[in-house]
Amino acid sequence: MVLNDATLVLNRNWVPVNLTTVLDALCKLYAGSARAIKPDDYSLHDFDSWASLKVIDGAPCVRTASIAIQAPEVIVLSRYGAVPDRGVAFSRLNLYKRDRYTCQYCGRSPSVTELTIDHVVPRSRGGISSWINCVVACVQCNFKKANRTPAEAGFVLKRTPAKPERSSQLVFARVQRKVSWEKFISDAYWNVELKE
Repeated sequence: MVLNDATLVLNRNWVPVNLTTVLDALCKLYAGSARAIKPDDYSLHDFDSWASLKVIDGAPCVRTASIAIQAPEVIVLSRYGAVPDRGVAFSRLNLYKRDRYTCQYCGRSPSVTELTIDHVVPRSRGGISSWINCVVACVQCNFKKANRTPAEAGFVLKRTPAKPERSSQLVFARVQRKVSWEKFISDAYWNVELKE
């Protein structure tokens, strides 16, 4: 159902802050708390101007008795300018992404079935499950390390484990992204070094 499709929400500074439904996006447009962004030219539209646009052939739309309104893919909030600090969830998937599916001891990148999570300081010795104490390790290295620290096992970590910064790639990975979102959530776009 189109009303449940995802719409990207930008704050008033055009920074991605959330995902919402098409229904909620249309309600925000109608209430005047947001404007829709037309993907091809990035023009801004309130509810009336958005509803008067011709629906692009094949594009998802909401139909009423008298009109068809194209489902907004991106909206920008009128007043909210903050960026929520959600952080990155400590999960197996995010840990594997942080370590690029690579063993942090030998540097190999075997299949996912041959990777495990290793506690740098073993749990039996007081180590906890956290961003700074867990790394991805291949089964062989994890077995060799056993219940020892990397130094005791003769291993050197490829990178010091750290909590990753909030990444739009991780935050918006839970839904299939739309082409119109890429300019707003692409890490390459936001993290490219600008020349003076």
